[in-house]
Amino acid sequence: MAKQTIRIGGMTCAACAARLEKAVGRMEGVSTASVNFATESLSVEYDPQVVRLSAIKQKIVQTGYEPLEIATRASADEDRLRKEREIRTLWRSFIVAVVFGVPLFYVGMAPMIEAVKLPLPRAIDLMHNPLAHALVQLALVIPILIAGRRFYIIGYREIFRGSPNMDSLIAIGTTAAMVYSLYSTYNIAIGDTHYAMSLYYETAGVIITLILLGKSLEAVTKGRTSEAIKRLMGLAPKTATVIQDGKEVEIPVDEVEVGDVIIVRPGERIPVDGVVLEGLTSVDESMLTGESIPVEKKAGDKVFAASINKNGSIRFRATGVGSDTALARIIKLVEDAQGSKAPIAALGDIISGYFVPIVFIIAIVSAALWYFVGGVEAGNEVFALKVFVSVLLIACPCALGLATPTAIMVGTGKGAEYGVLFKGGEALEMTHRVGVVVFDKTGTITEGRPEVTDVVVAGADAGAGPGLSADELLRLAASAERGSEHPLGDAIVRGAEARGLELVTAEEFAAIPGHGIEVLIDGKRVLLGNARLMADRNIDVEPLAAEASRLASEGRTPMLVSVDGRLAGIIAVADVVKEHSRQAVSKLRDMGIEVAMITGDNRITAEAIARQVGVDRVLAEVLPEDKSREIKKLQEEGKRVAMVGDGINDAPALAQADVGIAIGSGTDVAIESADVVLVRSDISDVITAIKLSRSTITNIKQNLFWAFGYNTLGIPVAAGLLHVFGGPTLNPMIAAAAMAFSSVSVVTNALRLRAFKP
Repeated sequence: MAKQTIRIGGMTCAACAARLEKAVGRMEGVSTASVNFATESLSVEYDPQVVRLSAIKQKIVQTGYEPLEIATRASADEDRLRKEREIRTLWRSFIVAVVFGVPLFYVGMAPMIEAVKLPLPRAIDLMHNPLAHALVQLALVIPILIAGRRFYIIGYREIFRGSPNMDSLIAIGTTAAMVYSLYSTYNIAIGDTHYAMSLYYETAGVIITLILLGKSLEAVTKGRTSEAIKRLMGLAPKTATVIQDGKEVEIPVDEVEVGDVIIVRPGERIPVDGVVLEGLTSVDESMLTGESIPVEKKAGDKVFAASINKNGSIRFRATGVGSDTALARIIKLVEDAQGSKAPIAALGDIISGYFVPIVFIIAIVSAALWYFVGGVEAGNEVFALKVFVSVLLIACPCALGLATPTAIMVGTGKGAEYGVLFKGGEALEMTHRVGVVVFDKTGTITEGRPEVTDVVVAGADAGAGPGLSADELLRLAASAERGSEHPLGDAIVRGAEARGLELVTAEEFAAIPGHGIEVLIDGKRVLLGNARLMADRNIDVEPLAAEASRLASEGRTPMLVSVDGRLAGIIAVADVVKEHSRQAVSKLRDMGIEVAMITGDNRITAEAIARQVGVDRVLAEVLPEDKSREIKKLQEEGKRVAMVGDGINDAPALAQADVGIAIGSGTDVAIESADVVLVRSDISDVITAIKLSRSTITNIKQNLFWAFGYNTLGIPVAAGLLHVFGGPTLNPMIAAAAMAFSSVSVVTNALRLRAFKP
């Protein structure tokens, strides 16, 4: 199966999106089609052996819309420019409408507002010259209709195609007002001045003006929802300084190839991903990780595109260019997520698809009922027309269509700012339902590599002599382990180097499988290993037996050291807990979420780590292939489970969980299997992910409540329900204003998510 995202032109409302989605989704070979009105894009998954992309584009054209381009990073600039042009066009149309709409409203309404007695020149006064009054209104409304011609072109086109949309409602409603006004003008011209009170030119003009204002504001606010993507795209530098034939050459960043050697000076942005060859500096990677503290970089360290080189010149070799950089992958993840739909959007989509035809039926039935059986209003075509136009204009499915995608766009963009990447709307929605978070131990709760945690020196009564300090014991052990490739030995060497101890070369080295090592250093015979090794050499470990037992109970590995046949001390090594793990677990528990830890380690070690960080439930001695089974057991208890891991062995469990969360420093397999990626490799960001999901879903529910409530209340009022009980009717101009601003209010509410902070 192939996946593509295609930019779509010509969609004006949620009904358009629903129609296109249905048309493409029915094509043979298309497994899924999702149209996002907010991003104006079609995400389609299809079988290239059955249907070609060109056929899908042709279907888009046949449905009445324009396939613009495949959504790529290169197309994003063109898409942005196109939207900016559309916003400028809408604002120009609105300004024209206002220039003619204000005097039109004044002329049309002045005779109606008797209490204020608004002045009008006698030549166009309704009482003295009704025909001139009507013709002036006609002259003023024509430029407004031209400014809003897009509603008529698109609206009537969709009616003739049998799929009316929001523009169709506007076109029919204002056309009805115009036709009746022209009919009244004709009757005035032939001498029936009674029709002077039945002119609705100002209604049509003000309606178009208000809707143009609403569309302009909607376009602007929709553009603001994707600012996170724009900022990310704007971070990458346009050029890079590359070494070619021993010379520094500045070339466009698009021309950099893998293997090129690049120079970056202080203050410059790193153009592509790579590995440092020489130089020492600190790099601001906040654009990728959200972490404000610069990261020290030396030879062998990785650097990432768009991060800022702070204080030293470096040379690095390019390892990832173009779409293979970490920044490009993040942008792609966020774009995919913003273009996706959450399950909560399904109801709004279904309603939007059937909404416009239903509104037409309600408008016609309401007008007919008032005209034929409406009591005192029966036979009153003016009242029936007002009801017809009001119902058409109050009904706005756009708010329904925008309620979910705008919130998802802002939510996923905000997540990217803080290093939390949601892969889709479904992941964003599901995360807020999580009741249990299961952490893999190694590399997730812990650092993933052993470190020296304790150095315990035996007393003189143990036979090692009074002069052996902790540093000397560690120096001897590290010198012994220099020839070993064992992870615990490597930890001891790194521990000694971290203390600045000077190591020496062992004269003899012998590995004793399953026990430890034996070496000769400075004429001293040093043994380093477990209790069995000491027992084999008849070395008494009783003086430190209690200490070794305590360390083991705390999840550490005690390594006994003897010098010249006498017990010298213990060096304890453990996979240490990450700095923020305990705090993260505590906050999750405060949020009412159960925390579990899963590991293949023995239960004693696992429970020791669990006690350190405050984990509720320990799943120990679990084989890699059984991790997904343990997740399934939790789900069978009726719990929504999030799994947090980083290794290849975590991939099945990440896929099994309701929400799979991958640590950004983990393997590609784990990241691919996950629904959420934590760029900073900090499990505190699990809290950010859950809180952001909760905030986004709350925002979506608010939007849907407003959109549903607006239509549920607005249509009956427009149809004259209150008037049945002696209440007021809804003026078509007020209906148009409410319709125009309902979409703006939904998008504006979604933009409040931009204030989210972890």
